[in-house]
Amino acid sequence: MRIEPPPLDYDYAITRISQFLKDVLIKTEAKGFVMGLSGGVDSSVTLTLAVHALGKDKVKVLIMPDRETTPTEDVNDAISLAENLGVEYIVIDIADIVDAYAKYVPFFDKEHKIATGNLRARIRMSILYYYANKHGLLVMGTGDKSEILLGYFTKYGDGGVDVLPLGDVYKTQVRELGRRLGVPEKILTKPSSPRLWPGQLAEEELGVKYEVIDAILYRYVDLRMNIDDIANDLGIDRDIVASIVKRVHANEHKRLFPIIPRVSTMAITHDWRMPWYSRPVS
Repeated sequence: MRIEPPPLDYDYAITRISQFLKDVLIKTEAKGFVMGLSGGVDSSVTLTLAVHALGKDKVKVLIMPDRETTPTEDVNDAISLAENLGVEYIVIDIADIVDAYAKYVPFFDKEHKIATGNLRARIRMSILYYYANKHGLLVMGTGDKSEILLGYFTKYGDGGVDVLPLGDVYKTQVRELGRRLGVPEKILTKPSSPRLWPGQLAEEELGVKYEVIDAILYRYVDLRMNIDDIANDLGIDRDIVASIVKRVHANEHKRLFPIIPRVSTMAITHDWRMPWYSRPVS
């Protein structure tokens, strides 16, 4: 049984995200954006949409493979897309930076797959922010709504960004959005992977295909359906639905600022709200 992606007005999404990016630059007075381009679906669609919205001069690209984990095909796809869009890019192999940790950090264990994989994501984040700080730019993230809900990103790694243009677009919707923007089909049909260790594939790690994941997430988050109703509606095992919902709840900490214990009348947590673009009071 084929499960269709959650509904989305793609024309509106393109218009809304494009205006959002323009508004961010106006309100923050930043000179533009820098982003990491992996050659995968999300980053390729993000870049294409950003160039569509802002023009090629407002978006800079860093391509940061690790020769031990990144397929050459991904690097070539990233370079090809950047060149086709006319965007300025720099290629930085981070393998030697990872090796520097092995050399200077006494407790470093390269065989610890999760810790070392997350380190790669955090190295990329620190490089992006160095470049952004140096040039007066903001860091543009490439994560999508599915990844945010599942917690399928590295805290303070690829999750450490200033804006997430695709943050309200499910993974299966991102692929269709990319088709409408003219992203090469070769990239859009590529299996999703963070490439944090050799052979890593998102759907294998999650244990469910994104078509099913998105159908579950859409019903649970957008339609507020319960687990049993979702399972019945989709005709799938209840345990599959429960496993996805469990991930959403277990990874809430990734979607929050550090937890603060309140000891005053006004903790700077959910108690405190200000417009993100507000200017200092004179």
